[in-house]
Amino acid sequence: MLKTILSISGRPGLFRLVSHGKNMLIVESLADKRKVPAYANDKVISLGDIAIYTNDGETPLPQVLDNIKKKENGEKASISTSAGSDELRAYMAEILPDFDRDRVYPNDIRKMISWYNILVASGLTDFLPEEEESKEKETEE
Repeated sequence: MLKTILSISGRPGLFRLVSHGKNMLIVESLADKRKVPAYANDKVISLGDIAIYTNDGETPLPQVLDNIKKKENGEKASISTSAGSDELRAYMAEILPDFDRDRVYPNDIRKMISWYNILVASGLTDFLPEEEESKEKETEE
């Protein structure tokens, strides 16, 4: 699901991929539903391709967002993006205890919390692909 949700460098918010054009993507803002082009020179990344550094490697962003969803019971994040660095690191430690404290910066945590809040406000809360969710349920049983 997060493969079609995009972050575009230099533009606030998140976007949903709508269509491909010649040398551009047509994207729709999750905030105001306006459709705009994203050109080849824009830095575009799918949220499904992002990972958070951990001490043992990396954890995919969809898994981290799902951890936030479980902690917040599907509601918006309880911490503000304007919180201090120590508060942000403490919050991150609750979500992902083994995150790499040297390579994950407070701005990264702020951006992730902001993305989570945008996704929840847009009604997009199925962060994990369906096959991962079924594997997770099997391991719990």
